[in-house]
Amino acid sequence: MAALNLKGITKIYPHSGGQKKAKKSGAPEKKTALQITDQGVVAVQSFDLDIKDNEFIVLVGPSGCGKSTTLRMVAGLEEISGGELYIDGKLMNDVEPKNRDIAMVFQSYALYPHMTVYENMAFPLKLRKMPKDEIDRRVRDAAATLDITQYLDRKPKAMSGGQRQRVAIGRAIVREPKVLLMDEPLSNLDAKLRNQMRAEIIKLRQKINTTFIYVTHDQTEAMTLGDRIVIMKDGFVQQVGTPQEVFDHPANIFVAGFIGMPQMNFFDAKLETNGGKYFVSAGGCRAELSPEKQANLAAKNVPAQEITLGVRPSHMILANSPENTLAATVEVSEMMGSEIHFHASVLGRDVVVIVPTMDLNGAHIKSFSTGDKLHLTFNGSVCHVFDKDGRNLEF
Repeated sequence: MAALNLKGITKIYPHSGGQKKAKKSGAPEKKTALQITDQGVVAVQSFDLDIKDNEFIVLVGPSGCGKSTTLRMVAGLEEISGGELYIDGKLMNDVEPKNRDIAMVFQSYALYPHMTVYENMAFPLKLRKMPKDEIDRRVRDAAATLDITQYLDRKPKAMSGGQRQRVAIGRAIVREPKVLLMDEPLSNLDAKLRNQMRAEIIKLRQKINTTFIYVTHDQTEAMTLGDRIVIMKDGFVQQVGTPQEVFDHPANIFVAGFIGMPQMNFFDAKLETNGGKYFVSAGGCRAELSPEKQANLAAKNVPAQEITLGVRPSHMILANSPENTLAATVEVSEMMGSEIHFHASVLGRDVVVIVPTMDLNGAHIKSFSTGDKLHLTFNGSVCHVFDKDGRNLEF
């Protein structure tokens, strides 16, 4: 177990010779969302995070956001361009990877094909010249924890993807590292295996005393695994919080759209004030915000303005009459068993709505067909209010 402190961690990849030449010759540069400086491309920008002992931290974001680069800097596989990394209060910037007491599980398993499962798991301990009886104890304990004891004599090619990933995890935990790093370990598995392995990782976390840092682009993994989630975009940290915090109180439009499946609906709207109270108005629908949201906006003295309104698909309501509603036209309807997801055109935008297939009395709700005209509304308690720069006006 270990506590980690990342203070202003930055990673800059220097320009290659070809890039410098193109820049001097006036050739157009490749467009990228990452910041480009004279020193190079900034892959990670001023990353600050304090990780508690035995905490499970998940770094999540789209491809190219800097999450794997951050993980590799913690592991020592990438040089830190700026900032400081501390593990248990000790500065680690220039410490060799093998001396950081960190283990890493890679996306590709990285198992030795000519070795058995037992030999793969024992290999890092043999490099440490550990006694044979201690090696045997650790390998068998890890195999029992991961339920792979029956595969110890097999070679990786005779195993499924999920079994190989268990072996890769076992090889990491036999070292009893202070920190266990996992770089998209489930991305090569099919959906069913991903669900199973996600549950296995949760069980593993309860059995071993290690600090976890887990990288994924899958927000479902982030929400189910992490004590806290770090959401990244273009090298910058967008928000840090518990899964519930980032779901209920997204800091900006990017976080709101990235966390939650299906993603949040957005509308061009107005934030209005009347009689000391705040209202949101979109199309023909107007709603008074909840007391909590009223207090948050009033505390910041937020003025009336044009906004982007966010409402999650499960919070959209089917109305029986057209009064104070949004007119919607169904474009696609998806039966999901206990729910129906339908896509509708509302105010020129694609909106997703989730409704149950049965009402509270057990009666089936009618299905939806392309072209159906509906009326949608929402409560003021579920509205997310963003300014035109994408910032949540409540926080």
